[in-house]
Amino acid sequence: MKKRQRLYFILFILVCLSAAVGLSLYALKENISYFYSPMEVKQHPALSAGHRFRLGGLVKKGSLEKRNNSLSISFIVTDEVNDLRVEYTGILPDLFREGQGVVATGSLNNQGVFVATELLAKHDEKYMPPEVAKSLEKAAKEKKRK
Repeated sequence: MKKRQRLYFILFILVCLSAAVGLSLYALKENISYFYSPMEVKQHPALSAGHRFRLGGLVKKGSLEKRNNSLSISFIVTDEVNDLRVEYTGILPDLFREGQGVVATGSLNNQGVFVATELLAKHDEKYMPPEVAKSLEKAAKEKKRK
């Protein structure tokens, strides 16, 4: 009889632990923000208007447009193959400039423009987020195939 009680107790603990892990993972799913390059955004149909995600790449040279008397800017993020227009209102990071790596958090609007709520710029001359570096390498390989 004691062996059966121990077995039920162990099974109860395992079920409770599994439920706790499952609920934790389900709750985290809502807060995960995936990283995509412009090429992946164009290839990924699930990234519809309003879906929040992270966009990364290089700020295309000559694409930065500042609006007068406003904190609003627009620029193009590129992975050397595809481009995606980004609009942002707010204070820019100190190291934000054309030709540098950037990661923007936000969503696409109905016109296909990425509306950023947060911008992250690289922090020194040698750093590039690993995700951005991988997507740029992938885009370069894709460009060579064409």
